[in-house]
Formats: sequence, structure tokens, C-alpha cells
Amino acid sequence: MLRSLDIRDMLIIDRLELEFQPGLNVLTGETGAGKSILLDSLGFVLGWRGRAELVRAGAEQGEVVAVFELPEDHAAHAVLAEAGLPRGEELILRRVNTREGRKTAWINDRRASGEVLRALSDTLVELHGQQDDRGLLNPRGHRLLLDEFAGLGPRIATCRAAWRDLAAARKELAGAQAALDAVRAEEDFLRHAVGELDKLDPQPGEEAELDTRRRMMQAADRIREDVARALSAIGHEGAEGRMGDALRWLEGAADSAEGQLDAPLAALERALTELGEAQQGVERFLDALAFNPAELEETEERLFAIRGLARKHGVLPDDLGTFAEDLRARLTRLDAGESAIAALEQAVRQAEAAYDAAAADLTARRTQAASALDAAMAAELAPLKMERALFETQLSAAEPGPEGRDAVAFTVATNPGAPAGALNRIASGGELSRFLLALKVCLTKGTSGVTMIFDEIDRGVGGATADAVGRRLAQLAQGAQVLVVTHSPQVAALGGHHWRVEKRVEDDMTLSTVLAVAGDARVDEIARMLSGDTITDEARAAARALLAG
Repeated sequence: MLRSLDIRDMLIIDRLELEFQPGLNVLTGETGAGKSILLDSLGFVLGWRGRAELVRAGAEQGEVVAVFELPEDHAAHAVLAEAGLPRGEELILRRVNTREGRKTAWINDRRASGEVLRALSDTLVELHGQQDDRGLLNPRGHRLLLDEFAGLGPRIATCRAAWRDLAAARKELAGAQAALDAVRAEEDFLRHAVGELDKLDPQPGEEAELDTRRRMMQAADRIREDVARALSAIGHEGAEGRMGDALRWLEGAADSAEGQLDAPLAALERALTELGEAQQGVERFLDALAFNPAELEETEERLFAIRGLARKHGVLPDDLGTFAEDLRARLTRLDAGESAIAALEQAVRQAEAAYDAAAADLTARRTQAASALDAAMAAELAPLKMERALFETQLSAAEPGPEGRDAVAFTVATNPGAPAGALNRIASGGELSRFLLALKVCLTKGTSGVTMIFDEIDRGVGGATADAVGRRLAQLAQGAQVLVVTHSPQVAALGGHHWRVEKRVEDDMTLSTVLAVAGDARVDEIARMLSGDTITDEARAAARALLAG
């Protein structure tokens, strides 16, 4: 509930403090007195987009503060929590507009953005008038209004989840199909390349070993003679034999050498051991140099084959094995792709079935809700002197989406037999007011916590019809808060609380103010609405009669 509105230096308001009450609050005044300025100021603090120039002439800045009372279950608490703002039973909105056009907002003394203000405003205030294109007159919002009327929130959440699952299943299938198609396009290459690699079976490090072996075989003829000579020089006919002889001679003399030959003998034995190892190494090398000429050809063929495959695939020779494993994995995916696609197609069919069920359920419930809303509207239009008018909620097929596949449009026919059409195209000003009021009454049953503002919704009606409009507004305000800007004395007389908006001139400056009226002052205001500037006794008597009900 809007508890208070404090306006400073906005348009032609210098300072204004209003304390609103539950029930039906009416604001009256002459045309141009500033009633629309109140709504502009309230819209400003709620973050609505409106006039660009709001600061009063001569002031540095304009400021509006709105205070709302919030019950524990009010939807505004969720908005505050998501924005990380403090919550409580009281919500204070403050917004400043400088002369240069800079706007700054606070929510419960915390800086906040216009986006958060607008999110809060959707839970706090509803503004309706004959030219309302934010709500009831906007066909794009009719489905949402019907869903709220039917209480379809949980079922819409189910449909949204089914739509998300279907979209995810389709995306996964499309991705898998694209990947499979890409692999299919290179199937011949993969199978040929894997066949080549499997046949050659290159091993890590093999290329370097083959290269070393090839170079050794190529050099074998040139070095074999020298190696053989070296082996002969260190063998039995050479160094080994001479050193053996020396060892025997020294051993024969050692007994008479008093130990002086022990060290040379030990060194000679070590040298013989090392010489033996050298001899064995040279013999092994000579054995390695002994090869079949065909072996060189085979080695070169395999070495060149490995290097050729490496160049062909743009990898290092040692990486051919890893490359082959990657190609085999791609072939495996190809071979398993058909079964995977079949499983994903089945998942899509299941997701489609789940979405179809959820969407069909919504369609059925919207159809039922449409009939219920039409019946409720018929009951509401009769007291508003429109018992011959026809309101119809039309459902039609729409493109499937997260909230089903239904389009909803509110249509009216003002007279029997007349063609039905959109609200804002068929109804006249006065009829439109009553249609909007009746529709709002039907759509707000069971809701609470939102302040409803009707801006001259009674324009174009008078007499008994205006009285009917006023009585319906009064019923709507029971247990809620309704603010009505009106020029109708019949509506004003039914208000639980009454404010008069008037202009005054101070120091050659026009200012607007709002006064709470009660008692004789209220009688005079309603009499003015009945008779004009000159208030007669007859007008006062008529005003008292209206107030008496």
C-alpha cells in the first residue's frame, strides 16, 4: 500500500506531502490544476519513463519520496532480495532529478538503478486509464493476464522446463548429426590412412634407430679393414700376445725382486683385462658390420616410408603412433554414430511428447479460463450499464514457445450482432472505461498488495453510469488501495478519502497543491464538480445527497 508521497520542486509543485489511506482515494480538481503531475511524480520515483523536464523552474533539483507498507508475503520482497537490498515492513523509494537531467535513486537508503525501481513498481502499483497501453489494452499481454487469472504459474513453469529440455535435446542431436556428417565426409580418407598406418606400424624412436643403422651400414666397407687391423693389433698376435709374454717374464722374475715388481704386475693384469674388453667390443662391432646387402635396402625402404607418412600427415615421425590412435578414435565415433544418433532422436521424440503434453494442458486450461473470464466479465458489465455488450477471450494457435502455443486476445462487441474487435478499436471512450474497469475487477480477484491507480477512467460517462462506475471502484477498493483521478461527482462522492488538487499564484509563479477535503469542504468540492465555478445551494444539496448515498 502507498502510505505517503513527498514531492519537492517538481514541475509546478514546490512542496507537497500526501498521506494516503487504504480503500478508495479520490483526487479531484479543475482541468490543469496538476492532477497529472501527481501521477508523473509517482511514476518518476517508480522509475517509469515519462517527461524529460521535471524540475520546477528556478530549482536546482526535484525530489520525490514514496513510502509503501509491505506485508510479509508481498512480491516486492523477492525483488529486493535479488537486488541485495534491505527488506522490512516499510519500503522507502527516493529519487532525485537535477536541473541538468541527471537522475539518482535510493531504495531503503541504498543507491539503486532505474531497472530495479521498475522491477519493484510492477509489484507495487498498477496504473490504468483510457489510453493505457502498458496493460489491459496491449494485446501482447493478454495471454499473461489470462494465465494470471487462471493461476497457471506452476504449469507454465512445467511447460518452460519442457521447452528447455526439448531445445537442449534438439541442439545435442543437431551437434551430433553435424559431427557425424563431418566424419562421414572424410570416411574414405580415415580408413585409407588408418590402413597405411596399421600396416607400417611405426614405433616411437624407430626412425632414429633406422637412420643410425642405415648410416652404419653405408660406412661399413670403408671402416671394416681398419677395424679388422685394430682387432689384429690388439689380439693374440699383437698387443695381447706381447703383454702376455711380458706378464710371464715378470712373474718369473718376481720371486727374486723382493716385491718391487708387484705393482707393475697388477697394472699389467688390469691392462690385459681392459684390453680384453676392448677386443670384445671391436669384435661385436665387426659382427655388426657384417650384414646382408638386402638389409640396407630394407632399412632404407622402411625409413623412407616412415618419413614419407610423417610428411604426408604433417606430424613428426615419432608422433605417427599417436596420430593413428586419433584417426582410429574418429573411425570408432563414425561406426558408433548411427546408434548414437538413433538414441538422440529418441530423446528428442520424448522431449517433444513432454512439451506437447504440457502445451496441450495449458491450451485446455486457458480455454476453460477464457470461458470463466467471459462469464465473470458478463456479470461485471451488467452493473456498469453494459448488459448488452459482449466480451470474449479468443484463443488461437501461435508458434510454439516456452509458454505454450496459444495466442490470446480480448475482444468486445458493444451491441448484439455487431462485429467483435479489439478493446481500443471498438469501444467508445465511456465504454472503454467500463470495459477496463470490469476487466480489472475480474483479473484482480484474489490478489493483494498492489495499489491500483485509475486515471480518469470514468471519462465520457455520467449520471447513473458514473454512479455504477464509482460503486464498482468502491467494491474493488474493499480490502485494497485504489487511487482514482476523476472529474465525476458520482465517483468522487463514493471515495473513502478525498483530495482536491488546485493551483495558486505566488510571486508571479503558478504552484499546485493538494488539500484533503472533508465535511463542508468536501460538499463544496462535489458541488463545484456538479455546477461549475458558481456553487449554488441546490448544488450543495445535490452534493450532500450523493455523499449520503
